[in-house]
Amino acid sequence: MNYKKVFKFLVPVFMILSLLLSACSSQETSTNTNDKSTKKEKKTLRILSNVVGGKTPEENELFVKEIERLTGIKVEMVKPPADYDQKLMTSMSSGEKYDLILLTKPLMDILVKQGVLTELNDKIQKSKVLSDSTIISEKEWNLIKYDNGKVYGIFNKFEGGTLPIVRQDWMEKLGLEQPKTLDDFYNVFKSFKEQDPDGNGKDDTYGLSTAGLYDIQGFLSAAGVKYRYVIDKDGKRTIPIATEKAVPVFEWFAKLYKEGLLDPNFATNDSGKMRELFLTDRVGTVTYWDAWVGLFNNIRKVDDPNTTFEAKGISGAVGPEGNIMLRRGDQSVWAIPVNAEHPKTAMEFLEFWHSEEGNVLATLGIKDNDYTVTNGKYELTAAGKEHGMDHGAPFPNNTKWENPFGMLPGVEEAQKIILENSSLEVSTSDWPAAEKIIQNYAFKAMMGEMDAKEAVKKMHKELLDAGLIDK
Repeated sequence: MNYKKVFKFLVPVFMILSLLLSACSSQETSTNTNDKSTKKEKKTLRILSNVVGGKTPEENELFVKEIERLTGIKVEMVKPPADYDQKLMTSMSSGEKYDLILLTKPLMDILVKQGVLTELNDKIQKSKVLSDSTIISEKEWNLIKYDNGKVYGIFNKFEGGTLPIVRQDWMEKLGLEQPKTLDDFYNVFKSFKEQDPDGNGKDDTYGLSTAGLYDIQGFLSAAGVKYRYVIDKDGKRTIPIATEKAVPVFEWFAKLYKEGLLDPNFATNDSGKMRELFLTDRVGTVTYWDAWVGLFNNIRKVDDPNTTFEAKGISGAVGPEGNIMLRRGDQSVWAIPVNAEHPKTAMEFLEFWHSEEGNVLATLGIKDNDYTVTNGKYELTAAGKEHGMDHGAPFPNNTKWENPFGMLPGVEEAQKIILENSSLEVSTSDWPAAEKIIQNYAFKAMMGEMDAKEAVKKMHKELLDAGLIDK
């Protein structure tokens, strides 16, 4: 036998085998059992988030370090300063790699349709934490299930809903009762505009401000219509705001706008601008999340302990059949893209997020920065009070956990209104295109630039012609 030839042949074979074995061993976490000196690779995660994290870039660094301290996972958290949804969609379409992305149900609908999210059913079933119905109930899971019961996201938090929020201190000062009809709301807004509720002697207040059409469902309630899709038993899609039933509500808005009761910049406001108007005594009513009732009260109380400011969530307008139709919030979820490099570690993080330690981080924030613990007693720092016990999930899904400080003032009452009078709105992947058409004509009708009946007629036709509704 020619051993030299055999050796020359075997050397490249051994090299190839060595490379293959090396590739097989370079998984998400690995140890070489034949070499005890080889340490386990550091677990890492790359996360795309908006609401979860610190309140400032500096605090976000502390937030990431706290995750690392509690989990042992090395984290890179990307938080775009603006246009989060656009950044998310651009990242997904370009193939940029993240292990976890935070998104809402409407965006998840689009990404599921595109096939870029990982199905999580098996992973959830194998998790003692995430399969625990006292942490996430089957009723909640049903809100985000797709065909054949498939699940592509895991909840970030328990979502409340949106409703009108008023300056209750102004209501009491002016002797006003809680409005029930659109006429009642008009009278309240007129008083907020004309009776100098802030007492500065200037005509500088409005009755109502919104961030565009977000969220006018409490007023659409008066006509018994929903803002987004309704799908009948035959699968036919309608958007009730684009029907004649919505005309009286658009006409009511046009009246508010004409008389200066509605903030003239409502169509271009973002939520931050709207909140600023409410917190600086410029407007008496906004339409926003139930959780923000408490946050509004907390912000003003921290700024001035002697303030008389009081925000209160109230029911929307009563509809034709005596019902109130409010909106339960779009579910916010964590999803794992199909190109994620560390899916197992992503699931470990999600189990942590729904644990007691994760609940504390998501609400109270960072130990020794937002709160301290002495002999089991929690105390908020000045920063913690300012941050309002909200670092991305003010209301965890975990029913076993109780916030040691309770709820912020006004939140419990607002949540009760939501739970009694709200339902989820259907989005589907077509909603972003449909909403652009709706906004175009709705703003024209609300600002009196187009007759409400004509606006609704054109809105409906354009949606139908685009194949975005079926009837």
